[in-house]
Amino acid sequence: MEGMIERLEAMLAKGTDNLLLRFSLGKAYAEQERFAEACTHLRAALAFDPTYSVAWKWLGKACLGLNDKPGARAAWESGLAAAQARGDQQVVKELQVFIKRLDKEAAAGA
Repeated sequence: MEGMIERLEAMLAKGTDNLLLRFSLGKAYAEQERFAEACTHLRAALAFDPTYSVAWKWLGKACLGLNDKPGARAAWESGLAAAQARGDQQVVKELQVFIKRLDKEAAAGA
């Protein structure tokens, strides 16, 4: 995974900057639990296309990794709206589950 991050970062350093590159970097950083870097790249991906629901999903995960529950909720709600608009039912279902989990934790006082 580290090698992939290094290759993607090298592409970015050479001037390549697009939705897929930023999403790939954000997802890779999130999978490495490097959540601050993940948020930076996922937000950059969403600047290219704010309707890219999968990027919202990963941004929410990265925010949650930083213990930013309001940020996670906001990302997942934005992703839910984007997924519904695009008809991406799989992402709709996933994000509804993530939001319900946050609600349950909040109700339990977690």
